[in-house]
Amino acid sequence: MSDTAHATPRAVRTAERRARADYAGGVYGSMLAASVIIGAGTLGSFPRLELVLLLLLTGVAFWIAHVHAQVFGARLVQQRKLDRGAVLSACRDEWPIVKAAVPPAVVVAASPLLDLGMESTAWLAVGVAVAGQVGWSTAAARRGGASRRLMAVTAAVNLLLGLLIISFKLFVTH
Repeated sequence: MSDTAHATPRAVRTAERRARADYAGGVYGSMLAASVIIGAGTLGSFPRLELVLLLLLTGVAFWIAHVHAQVFGARLVQQRKLDRGAVLSACRDEWPIVKAAVPPAVVVAASPLLDLGMESTAWLAVGVAVAGQVGWSTAAARRGGASRRLMAVTAAVNLLLGLLIISFKLFVTH
């Protein structure tokens, strides 16, 4: 007998949703956070609170955009009626975009405790965002049943993408 034989329908739906989660939003959100930090630093010095808010609010704005695209795009393609369940499901599926902005925002907020200036804070926050990007992609590969080799490849690709964003900062500011 399976583990879901005695589970409630809601528990079964939750387990199914977790099983098919691909973490794409987390990878995207981490890359977005790194880009926000790089962009903010390139345009001048941002006070910490502004950078924290910029990270979190940008994550929320992109989350809303992705929910909108998923809900309305899927409904148009599949010609199904829009319902509350579909909206809530899209909100949950896309939430990793916002979650990915939190660790870099926490680093920025906590940087005074480490006695870091804004430039050092920005570099540390970008490093955390890139590490998140690598972590989300590796988790997605693992959840998808990828081999260790494929997990290493996806981690390397995402690390290179993060380093590409960092190289843009170096190129633009020098």
